[in-house]
Parts: sequence; structure tokens; C-alpha cells
Amino acid sequence: MKKNYYLFNPGRMSRRDNTLKFTAMDDMGREQKPRYLPVEGIEALYIFGSIDANSALFNFLGKKQVPVHFFDYYEHYTGSFQPKEFLLAGKMQVEQTRAYTSARRRQHIASRLVEGASFNMLKNMRYYQSRGRQLDDLIPSLEQLRTQIAGCSDIPSLMGIEGNCRQVYYQSFEHIIQDFPMNGRSKQPPSNEVNALISFGNMMCYSLALDIIYHTQLNPTISFLHEPGARRYSLALDLAEIFKPILVDRTIFKLLNRRELKPQHFEQNLKGCFLKDNGRKIFIKSFEEKLRETIQHRSLGRKVSYKRLVLLECYKIVKYILKMEPEYKSFKIWW
Repeated sequence: MKKNYYLFNPGRMSRRDNTLKFTAMDDMGREQKPRYLPVEGIEALYIFGSIDANSALFNFLGKKQVPVHFFDYYEHYTGSFQPKEFLLAGKMQVEQTRAYTSARRRQHIASRLVEGASFNMLKNMRYYQSRGRQLDDLIPSLEQLRTQIAGCSDIPSLMGIEGNCRQVYYQSFEHIIQDFPMNGRSKQPPSNEVNALISFGNMMCYSLALDIIYHTQLNPTISFLHEPGARRYSLALDLAEIFKPILVDRTIFKLLNRRELKPQHFEQNLKGCFLKDNGRKIFIKSFEEKLRETIQHRSLGRKVSYKRLVLLECYKIVKYILKMEPEYKSFKIWW
């Protein structure tokens, strides 16, 4: 079974037959014992440390369809190496472009993305309200904002509503999370532990969405809610909006409220607040467990993983773009 690998230490990576040889360096610059990773068992690589590699390695990874995602010291996503888009098809590319250039069809997809994302935010808030959190004022505010989605006639208005929904939603974090104050959303840089986790988790969700898109015929650069060109793979931003409340925020709530992440797992400096390596490992372990967790799918009649739900969402977008379905219905938590 394939799985993701996360490399935090600096080092050197090279090909050794049908495996990857990774030689990590310690804090003194001394080489550690090499680690060998069978390439057939790698879903994707996430690089958080400085890695020396050559073009032969990336040619090998490309042939084996292994993507590599890069992050800098401060956890910022800096880019990806993606294998050749072997699944891209001309018809799909043309129809996806037509859906984007059609104001009506783009608005339909974008509004459903905001509808699904805001519904999943609301579901999280109602869950914690049922467990005694004081969210009686915030929930009606989010519900009222959601009623405005259907009346939006352009993308900027939708983006404005989505931003307002998220602002109300983040206010609820002060009541949901114990011991760690949020004090509003801050990024670039995050100002405290909660904001550091949101930024890191959102990047993980974006990388996941990008990986999933590459397993479909969708083009990741042609998006509907976020404007193409604002970022390179803007469709991954669209897709991540729906799943951030489910995959990222629920992971944050669990880790902080169960005190699995503590103040010592973070570092604060003049450039902001960031997870230390041991904190990243705790978050990633919990995030991966969430992706493998399964639920009974009420339409398919069988259990599917959370990761599979992201792929199924891509398929729904494909069916709408190709006019196989009259409308696109975004994923909403039903449990």
C-alpha cells in the first residue's frame, strides 16, 4: 500500500536501483545512516528540509508518478514537482475552459463550493454547540450569511461572502479550543499557535487537493472560485475550501483539546509563530489518520475514506463540466 513520506531533516537524496536513498544530516552537518525508500510504495514526498538531488532522481520520480511538494523553513508552501499530466485529455481541457468562460456555469460551480464550505463550517459549530460551547450568537450569523449565497451574481460577491463566513467561523475557535487563544486570523506570519496550525494545515489540505486533481483529467490551473493566475494551481484552492473544516480544523480541535500539542511544540520569534519539527510530526500523523478514516457513504452504499471523498468530489465536478450531470452538488457532512 502506498503512503506519503515527510522529510524534515536536511540531506541528500539519490536513486539506488528501484529505491530512493536518503542520507540525512544532523545539526552538526554529519551524515546519518542512509534510509532506503522503495519507490513503488511512495504516494508523494513532502520536503520540509534542504535536500540535495539531481535531475536523474526527478526523471526517475516522474516516470514512477511520484509528486514532490516543497516547504520552506517557515512552513510556507513553495512549489511542487509534478509528473507529466498523463491523464489530461483534450476534450476535458476544452470543456473545463468553456465552463470557466461561461459566466453562468462558473458562477454555479463557485456558489456550490462556497455553499459546501460554509455548510461544513456550520456543522462543526453545531457539533460543539451541542457539547456546551457558547456559540448561540455566532451560529445565526453564519446561517444568515449563507442565505446570501444564492443571490450572488458575480464571483467577487461570492468571495466576499466566503470571507465573511470564515471570519464568523474563526470567531468560534475562541469557544471551541481550550487553553490556546486565537485572537483573530493572522497569516504571513501567523501570530500564535492556533494560527500557525491553521496555516500549516491549510497547506497540507492544498497539497492533498493538488495530488488528487492530478489523478483525474481536470487541469489544476483552471479554477472557478479563485481566479486562475492568482496562484499556479488555483483549482486546488477551490477544492480545499470544502474540506478544510473537515480535515484541517477537526484535526486542530482534537490535538489542542486533548493536549496532544502543547506550547513546547511551537517556536515564537520575530517572524511569527511556527510548529517545531516534533509538532509537525504530531499534526501530520493525526492528519494522515483522518485521511484513512472511513465513513459509510450514503449514495455509494459502502465505506470510503476521507481521502477518497476528495477524489469523488473531483469526479462530480468532471461530470458537471462534461454535462453528464445537470448540476454540481458540493460535499456536505451528513453525519
